[in-house]
Formats: sequence, C-alpha cells, structure tokens
Amino acid sequence: MPQFDPQYFASQIFWLAVSFAILYWLMARFVLPRIAEVLEERSERIADDLEKAETLKTEAEAVIEAYEAALAKARGEASGLLAKAAQEIAEVSAQRQAEFAAALAKKTQAAEDRIATAKQEATAQVRDIAVDAARAITDRLVGAAPDEAAAAAEVDTALKGTG
Repeated sequence: MPQFDPQYFASQIFWLAVSFAILYWLMARFVLPRIAEVLEERSERIADDLEKAETLKTEAEAVIEAYEAALAKARGEASGLLAKAAQEIAEVSAQRQAEFAAALAKKTQAAEDRIATAKQEATAQVRDIAVDAARAITDRLVGAAPDEAAAAAEVDTALKGTG
C-alpha cells in the first residue's frame, strides 16, 4: 500500500496540513458563524418564550385572583339572598300562621256560639219534655193533671237545684 510507504510521508503530511488549513478556514469562515447564528436565534427565542410565559403566568395569576374575588363576592351575595329569602319566608309563615290562628279562633268562636245555642235549645226542649213528662206522670199517679204553669215552675226549681 502506497500510503504506508515512508517515501510518501512528506507529501502526505504536506497535503494533510493544506487540507486541514482549508477545512479549518471554511469551517471558521462559513459553517461556525452560521451555527453560532442559529444558536443565538434559538437562545433569543427561548428567552422570549420564557418572558412570554412569565407574563402569561402573571396574567393568569391576576385572572385567578379576580375570579376568586368574584366567586367570594358571589358567594357573599348568595348567602345574603338566602338569608333574606329565609327571613321573608319566616315573615310570610308567621303572617299565615297569624291569619290561620285568627280564622281558627273565629271558627272556634262560631262553633262555640252554635254549641251554646244548641245547648240552650236542647235545655229548653229537655225542660219542655220534663214538664210534659211530669204532667203525664202526675196525671197517672194522682189521676188529675196539674196545670202547665205549676208543672213548669216545679221543673224549673228541680233544674236549678241540679244545674
């Protein structure tokens, strides 16, 4: 193999140095600056993205705080409305209970009046029946019917004594 022949080492080293210098110059002049530009662009883009992310994070935190404040305000208003509704319900319930109690008292009074009237009528009927029975019994026992006024007076006396 000719590349391992020592007589060609000098020319191979020369061409190695020339090739290395040309490649080094091409890399330093064209490739490395382009790579540096790409890395710089990426670095700037990453920095911009991080800055935007920080800004968005700050905005998101502000929105979350505003949301939580609005939510707390809404909860406060809702609890106030619930308390107000409960108070109104209690007032309406108390008013209806008062109206019902008044209507019930009125009906109770009317029923008591009807009972008292019925009691008086029943007492009068019992008195009339007692007078008729007393007259009939006296007529059977004695043979003569007492007059109605005397029998009524005796029944009234007896009712007052037991009444």
